Amino acid sequence: MLTASAFRAIASGQRRGLDAAVLRCGFRLLEFPYTWAVRCRNRAFDNGRKTIHQVGVPVISVGNLTMGGTGKTPLVAWLARWIADQGQRVAIASRGYGTKSGQPNDEALELADRLPSISHTQNRDRAAAANAAIHEHQAECILLDDGFQHRQLARDLDLVLLDALEPFGYEHVFPRGALREPVAGLARADVVVLSRADAIDERDRQQIRHRVKQLSPQADWVEISHRPLELINSSGETEAIGSFAQKPVAAFCGIGNPRGFRHTLESIGYDVAAWREFPDHFSFDEGDLDSLRDWIRTTECEAVVCTHKDLVKLKVDRLDDKPLWAVKIDVEFLAGKELLVTRVSEPLALL
Repeated sequence: MLTASAFRAIASGQRRGLDAAVLRCGFRLLEFPYTWAVRCRNRAFDNGRKTIHQVGVPVISVGNLTMGGTGKTPLVAWLARWIADQGQRVAIASRGYGTKSGQPNDEALELADRLPSISHTQNRDRAAAANAAIHEHQAECILLDDGFQHRQLARDLDLVLLDALEPFGYEHVFPRGALREPVAGLARADVVVLSRADAIDERDRQQIRHRVKQLSPQADWVEISHRPLELINSSGETEAIGSFAQKPVAAFCGIGNPRGFRHTLESIGYDVAAWREFPDHFSFDEGDLDSLRDWIRTTECEAVVCTHKDLVKLKVDRLDDKPLWAVKIDVEFLAGKELLVTRVSEPLALL
């Protein structure tokens, strides 16, 4: 199985050689039917052949144009806190990708850790999830997590995140690239949020913004970065984020874009002495923990660090004799915060 980084190296063209070229050709052939199916589905919603369900309360969708890893969860958490602070009962509705036997998935566990007072309903049928949140938790507003392509639920506002490190999915729909749908779909967006905007320079940001303006002239523009707040372990203990700056650490993650996590670690000043990747939404079992412990025994490091999304599944404070910490992330607005607040306030004003 290809790791996320290996897939991106092939899709982006960074990996050279005959084997990579053959894989790109194969992916390109598979891209055509997938793109055709996505376009047909979108057309069915556009012309009314597929039903769009209204649920009677404001729905704000936060989604991606690409295959995960854009940093949605910190923004969803920020929005949920902001809406709750306005005195509205907000609930999060999501598909629950990777969940087993009705249990909450990693994203739900992370959000529950961040937002213990805000309900989160998961169901493949997003309309059913929203209705459950309204009837069971008296939600007055729904935050639809990862909802841009799930159009069966009507929404009052569509927020779309683009990762500054790979904003347009290498210009190809999956599996040839990382796009979930052709870039023309961005025309449906009301607000486009450039995440990890601090990872690129101003000129590159403006180039991305210019293209977004061509694809979605009506969309407002927001730029955010992911600000590391602190380190946290499974027991809820915290440590200053700079505790291991300029020190060797072993790092691993099971997220959609490992490159983004590594960028975060390097921005803190950590010396990443060893690195491992797992598939997105990876479910760690005892064998995986033993494998990680064996890996740590062969690594010279002061600590082990992972994402908050990984930590909530591991539930251990140490790997071998090294402390295990997660980097807790929050959103920092670089541009457009007032615009975003205004757009989110508009559907809430109707309550």
